Amino acid sequence: MAMGKYSRVDGRRSSNYCSTIAIVVFVGVCLVGVWMMMSSSIVPIQNSDLVSDDTAHEVQKKIDDNDSTQFDDSSGNFPLDAAKGESNTDNSQDESDTDNSQGGSNIDAQDNQTLPDKGSENTVEENQEATIKESSKDRTENEEEPKIHREQNSGDGEQNAGDGELNAETGETKTEGGETNEAEQGGSEESTDENKSDSNEDEKKSDTNENSVDIALENKADSQNEEEKVEQNQEENVERNQEDNSEQSAGEEHIEIQAKDQASNEVFPAGAQSEILNESNTGNGAWSTQMVESKNEKESLESTISKPNGYGWKLCNVTAGPDYIPCLDNVQAIRRLPSTKHYEHRERHCPDEAPTCLVPLPGGYKRPVQWPTSREKIWFNNVPHPKLAVVKGHQNWVKVTGEYLTFPGGGTQFTHGALHYIDYIEKTLPDIAWGKQSRVILDVGCGVASFGGYIFERDVLAMSFAPKDEHEAQVQFALERGIPAISAVMGTTRLPFPSRVFDIVHCARCRVPWHIEGGKLLLELNRVLRPGGYFVWSATPVYRKVPEDVGIWNAMSELTKKICWDLVAKSKDSLNGIGAAIFRKPTSNECYEKRLQNEPPLCEESDNADAAWNIPLQACMHKVPVLTSERGSRWPEQWPLRVEKAPYWLKSSQVGVYGKDAPEDFTSDYEHWKTVVSSSYLKGMGIKWSSVRNVMDMKAVYGGFAAALKDLKVWVMNVVPINSPDTLPIIFERGLFGIYHDWCESFSTYPRSYDLVHADHLFSDLKKRYIFLYNLFFVIQKIT
Repeated sequence: MAMGKYSRVDGRRSSNYCSTIAIVVFVGVCLVGVWMMMSSSIVPIQNSDLVSDDTAHEVQKKIDDNDSTQFDDSSGNFPLDAAKGESNTDNSQDESDTDNSQGGSNIDAQDNQTLPDKGSENTVEENQEATIKESSKDRTENEEEPKIHREQNSGDGEQNAGDGELNAETGETKTEGGETNEAEQGGSEESTDENKSDSNEDEKKSDTNENSVDIALENKADSQNEEEKVEQNQEENVERNQEDNSEQSAGEEHIEIQAKDQASNEVFPAGAQSEILNESNTGNGAWSTQMVESKNEKESLESTISKPNGYGWKLCNVTAGPDYIPCLDNVQAIRRLPSTKHYEHRERHCPDEAPTCLVPLPGGYKRPVQWPTSREKIWFNNVPHPKLAVVKGHQNWVKVTGEYLTFPGGGTQFTHGALHYIDYIEKTLPDIAWGKQSRVILDVGCGVASFGGYIFERDVLAMSFAPKDEHEAQVQFALERGIPAISAVMGTTRLPFPSRVFDIVHCARCRVPWHIEGGKLLLELNRVLRPGGYFVWSATPVYRKVPEDVGIWNAMSELTKKICWDLVAKSKDSLNGIGAAIFRKPTSNECYEKRLQNEPPLCEESDNADAAWNIPLQACMHKVPVLTSERGSRWPEQWPLRVEKAPYWLKSSQVGVYGKDAPEDFTSDYEHWKTVVSSSYLKGMGIKWSSVRNVMDMKAVYGGFAAALKDLKVWVMNVVPINSPDTLPIIFERGLFGIYHDWCESFSTYPRSYDLVHADHLFSDLKKRYIFLYNLFFVIQKIT
């Protein structure tokens, strides 16, 4: 092959037809001679005109040092273009990537060819010497390349039409059909590779070959050491890649590739050889392995999966840390508030763009203690806030006991236990009748919610709330204990509840200034309190006689008269040293009509008392319903009958949520959820109900799911989305409780609050589902 190319160069120096014929004959003779020498294992004589004495001596020394491992194929089958491409590419970093990939293509093409039969196997030394000889002749050919192009540009039409065809861009001759080289080289791929090579590659070869020769001569002193390293790596690679020593053909195939790589490396300058040697330590050469490529692809796919809809789920970087509540810890919005006089900084201020970060767990977090043990103690690391134990420990709120936070069951007004206090209230006013007449209560300023935790024993549900303030994590303590609670404050907006739904509102020293600004805050309690319901106020103004408390009591007495609340009971608890006053909301409008002054005023007829989502507080009162068919005109059925019976004010003329008339719709929904819960939720879903305490129904409708769970030791926060039918009054009428919420915003609770979250027909109603998912993950405490 190399001799053919050299003869082809000589042929181009003649421009007449006779010279062309002579050159073709000469080429054939030379090719036959080369084939005979290679087949008979005779080492060709080096041409002194082509290779210098120093180079020949250097090559001969290298050949003598190589081992005598044999392989099937001869160096004649290694494409010269691949060797050229590799020798050219290391002159610059940019050219290296392109030519390496092309060299790889030639090697792959060669491996896929059928090897010719041989009379005898050639040794590694013979093949290496033949390859080196061809490479040396290529260098000489490259030196004469400019001259060849000049002569070709002068044109010889007969040569293009004759036996050999000149390629004007590459300076190479193709025989007709490419059959000559194939026959003489035993199936070599040279003509195929030359036909497929890109013209840009050949241009790069012609521009850089002269520089390759010069650099090779300048670095020949270093090349010997590099060649020894190549030899050492060759031996190691042969041993590593040989799978079965007994199978000669497999071993020979690996050695063949190693020898060809070495032959191509010998045309690299010393500097380039150094890079190749560094890569050969990994056995990968210039190409990446499938392992690396597959790993990178998997990592890329994983990174794509972890960012749904272009949002990255990363940990929240906020000062609140594991206690982050987006709508209550919006520091930027709080700083922009013009005033905090009415506790605006404790209200909801949701970010313009809902966060898509995940709240981290506190260090040392453990699976929560199960109910009812959790009412008395929880893991300290789950809510690692000891400050409240220091401030309120003497009042038996909470104490640090080893790795637990313990709750003796006390409070500011019931240091000797909540149960005694609960019984004391009922003794003061027996009509309260815990668990029968009174079922759903609102506990304002709940602290750690021990009152709500112990009133469960009286079959009563207490919706407890307190602000996220200096009493750090008081609501979080409650939720970790398994007691219903939300983070909220009585500030400038209405509470997220409908009107006339709570049987009792309770305030045990809740620190709310009810009497100021026309009684605006007390009027909000009047809105949510059921007609005939009770306000239980056990605060220092009730029983202490210091001037400040006396002044507050006088102001409260005057205000309650104006809003027509009757003081039905007032007593003192000798054990705890506290007192309580109990007021009752009227069941008619007669008192309102008899007032001498319309202060506070009645609300406008157009004012909807049930509108509660982000509605500003108003210092006015809504009239009491008087028609027997109106909600709030009479007291609900006693518990537990009220949970099953459709409310009296549901009319058959009304269409229910599911299309039937309202009472039938209600009953069908309850029967449906009783069946689903008993046959699936309790048996077939693998839920360990003994570890479930705090439950949320994210789209409660009639509260059927919560009603079906009434016999379990769980409580359910029934959420009615603001874009759903307003069925929350029905839920309260059943003796259950709930709240309004917009699921495009975060819930007003701490992270890790709920053990089980239930969502039925909710996803289809939400446009920004990624926000919903974040808010869903946010409230979940532990999936069980």
